[in-house]
Amino acid sequence: MEMTKEFRSKVTREVSPLKNYAIKLTHDQEEAEDLVQDTMLKAFINEDKFSEGTNLKGWLYTMMKNIFINKYRRVVKSKIFNDSTEDQYYLNSAVSDKRNGGESNLVMEDIKTAIGELSENLRTPFMLSYQGYKYEEIAKYLKIPLGTVKVRIHNARKELMKKLPGYRFYND
Repeated sequence: MEMTKEFRSKVTREVSPLKNYAIKLTHDQEEAEDLVQDTMLKAFINEDKFSEGTNLKGWLYTMMKNIFINKYRRVVKSKIFNDSTEDQYYLNSAVSDKRNGGESNLVMEDIKTAIGELSENLRTPFMLSYQGYKYEEIAKYLKIPLGTVKVRIHNARKELMKKLPGYRFYND
């Protein structure tokens, strides 16, 4: 019984990194949370299959990836249906599900507008960060302290979240 408590404690400590990995896999906060729960449940059920001394994080990540792949396959498979007409054509409904870029274009316009409304002292460091510059590089370029860069980028993100209330944002 003591081993079970220790195992559960070790697994529970990995929840945060698992959430980050799940978001990378799913690109959706709710799906990521479901994936983490499924992974935790499977880990607890299969505790007896875990060998002490092996890489727990690797075991959990592999388990999560396999759960994600299996769910994805089920979704793809469920989109294929059999046409029972005489000629028996197999149709993949995903082929007819064409997305137009209209919604994405609207989202990007909203984001661009919100960024444009930021004050210059927030917009500049935010955009430099978005373009891939490190905080230290931004501080050097703008000739301001590193802490100021971090605060301004943080404040820019907060402002954008206020200006874009209908969109979901993920914590870094």
